[in-house]
This record gives sequence, C-alpha cells and structure tokens, in this order.
Amino acid sequence: MTTDHALTDAEPDHEESPTAYLMQEMALYGYRPFSDEPDGRPLPDARVAGGAIADIFDAMVSTLTDTRLEPDLENLLWSVVNVFHRAGERVERELDSNEQAQKRLQREQDGSEVKSVELERTLAEGISMVERRDAMEFFRDTAADQFVLHAGKAWTPRSGS
Repeated sequence: MTTDHALTDAEPDHEESPTAYLMQEMALYGYRPFSDEPDGRPLPDARVAGGAIADIFDAMVSTLTDTRLEPDLENLLWSVVNVFHRAGERVERELDSNEQAQKRLQREQDGSEVKSVELERTLAEGISMVERRDAMEFFRDTAADQFVLHAGKAWTPRSGS
C-alpha cells in the first residue's frame, strides 16, 4: 500500500472554520451569556465562599499587624464588608428595575408568543437577580462576622441601614 504524497503536498492550508474558532474561544475563555439572557452558571458554594472570606480577613490581619499600617487595619476590614454591602445594593436596584419591567410586560400581554417569551426571559432574569442578591448578602454577613471577630465590634454601614 502506498500513499500519494503529491496530493498532500499540493493541499492548500485552510483557514479555521467559524465553528472551530468558536470552540477555541469557549475553551480559552468559557461561555459567557449575553447581557439579555440569564446566567446558568452555579453560585459559589457557601462553605467555600465562607472560607474565602475568612482567608481575606486572615491575610489582611496577618499582613498588617505589627506594621505601620496596623492603625488602618480596622478601616480596611470595614471596607471589605462594605464592598459586599454595596454590591448587594447595586443588585437590589437592578432587581427593582426588573420587577418594574415584569409588571409592564404583564400589562402588555396580548397572547402573542413574542410577548410571552419576553416576559419569561424577564422572570428568569429576576430569579437570577434574587439569587445574586442573596449571595451578596451572604458574603456581607459572613464578612461582618469576620469583622466582629477581628475588630471586636459590630460592622455597621456609614449611611443607610
């Protein structure tokens, strides 16, 4: 059995197909949903997230203790909790907008598939936002517990409730 090397030598190089390009991008960067579709990825595991928050606080405390930056430690720890507090507020505002859109879409229902699909998508986005808000509140509460542990007093936001 012989192979004809003349055919393989004359074969031109082919450009990457669109499907191959898409698969390569997904392998490199992972799937990211568009802004108008719900994100199907799971939320962080509560045990792992709690451990990560504890690690953040432990790293800051161990790094800044017995240094010139130790007087700033409490403010920095407060800021870590505040990051999650502010993120939760931002998601809450998005959720409020989503709820208004849901009400508007319910009023506009006319029996068409287009309106129905749009309402279903908005409802799914709302459910995802509720889960995100709850996750941010979990992060904030866990960080606030760490703040109490390391600062010796309760964390409170500087404004609002």
